Amino acid sequence: MSKRLLINSLFIILIITISYFSYYKFFKQQNKISEIEKINIEDTITSTNIIQDVNYSSQDIKGNEYILYASEGQIDLNNSKIIFLTKVRAKIKTIDGDVIEIQSNFGRYNIDNYDTIFSKKVKINYRDNEIKGNYVDFSLNNNSLIISKNVVYSNQKNLLEADVVEIDIATKNAKIFMYEKEKKVNIRSLNNYGNN
Repeated sequence: MSKRLLINSLFIILIITISYFSYYKFFKQQNKISEIEKINIEDTITSTNIIQDVNYSSQDIKGNEYILYASEGQIDLNNSKIIFLTKVRAKIKTIDGDVIEIQSNFGRYNIDNYDTIFSKKVKINYRDNEIKGNYVDFSLNNNSLIISKNVVYSNQKNLLEADVVEIDIATKNAKIFMYEKEKKVNIRSLNNYGNN
């Protein structure tokens, strides 16, 4: 009987030990899963850094003003000074009273130096001039506006197609050129009705 009691006791201890470790392992695993879910939720919260109705304005030392609007902005997780924009509109108001308006589907704005890249369906209006392209690099500090990729420049008299148009905002001087030297800038004169 004592032998049988000893075997039963050992068997009961073995079952209790197995149950304890299984129970402990199960709850430890559940805690790890909960911690992983918590980390994923926190990552989601920090990675959804979206700003609605973005509005920035700045002025250079000469008094030129730059105003930027976007329907949405998202702060770059690797560089908090960069904001990616959608449905972008901008105005450059020069000290001599000129206004340059820019629209694009997307943008990349640097909050430190105000440099902005506009991309996809970019449209620029300046006096009676309209410039369309797919990419614009604007620098307030350098007073430069570089339009590239499928550039079409038009006004009431002319239609011009080129690879690049560089405009100095301060002097209003423009350089218009093609990437490949053997290709020529295409200029067409328009009549009063806007036909070729």
